[in-house]
Amino acid sequence: MRDEVVTFLKGFAMGAANVVPGVSGGTIALITGIYERLIDALKSFDAEALKLGLGFKIGALWKKVDGLFLTALMLGVGVSIVTLAQVLEYEFKNHPKLIWSVFFGLIAASIPSVGKAVKRWSADVITVFFIGAAIAVSMAFLTPASENKDFVYLMLCGVAAMCSMIIPGLSGSFVLLLMGNYRLVLSSVNALTSGDLTVVFSVILPVGIGALVGLLVLSRFLSWLFREHHDRAIGTITGFVAGSLVIIWPWKDKVLETIEKKDGPEDKIVGYENWHVPDLSTGGAWLQLGAVALGVILILVTEYFSNKNGKG
Repeated sequence: MRDEVVTFLKGFAMGAANVVPGVSGGTIALITGIYERLIDALKSFDAEALKLGLGFKIGALWKKVDGLFLTALMLGVGVSIVTLAQVLEYEFKNHPKLIWSVFFGLIAASIPSVGKAVKRWSADVITVFFIGAAIAVSMAFLTPASENKDFVYLMLCGVAAMCSMIIPGLSGSFVLLLMGNYRLVLSSVNALTSGDLTVVFSVILPVGIGALVGLLVLSRFLSWLFREHHDRAIGTITGFVAGSLVIIWPWKDKVLETIEKKDGPEDKIVGYENWHVPDLSTGGAWLQLGAVALGVILILVTEYFSNKNGKG
């Protein structure tokens, strides 16, 4: 039971990370030591698993897909997303720099944890590290698209978001932001928790279908990648994580564009500009630096207990 509780808490941390644009749940999975187990469990949903399910061989199917682990993990992710979506939506509106600061500390502290998984830093691994970092940095300067409620487009959003969610360093929420549908999905989750079931078929269902397809396809590719090119894969991921620090740098200015909607004008984020260092003459800057320190401490504590649990 203790292992399931620990897995649930790791899933809760992954869910929290996935809600924040710029932060990847895959990074949390990697530094807490469950990433490759998660990929292998997802990959196990294949033709054999379908055959076992259709034959009602539930025990064999449960064992094949690592059912207890996946259930505890996904329950943690789901509870986290549902409970934190409203909190984070409020905090992003009112204290965005504090939220960015906590997660900046989380990601910065996780880089050594991710990089130490590389067995040998050869020239090709260093090269893919810089390629991964460059890709992540370039995402910070892309212009977000407009909101689009088309069913097929929402499915594509689900595919893209899920692919980036389980690749450490690439944020599913940030991809949704770039695709124009981050606020739509977040507000739909909030509406669902408030009892508004109309969003289930209009938003949640297509995004969920796309996410499931992306998850099943990408898990097989990542499993092969880790098996055949382990150090290069981890090197690229470490680059993604390092480069994502530019995306979640707390001290930058939003570029807003006012768009007309049925319920009135609304400011839409279309990019960022003016990256700068915090003004240490203000109390707010010191509070934000404290939030960065909190993020670092959370990662150190998480890694400590993960290592302790692994040794136990």
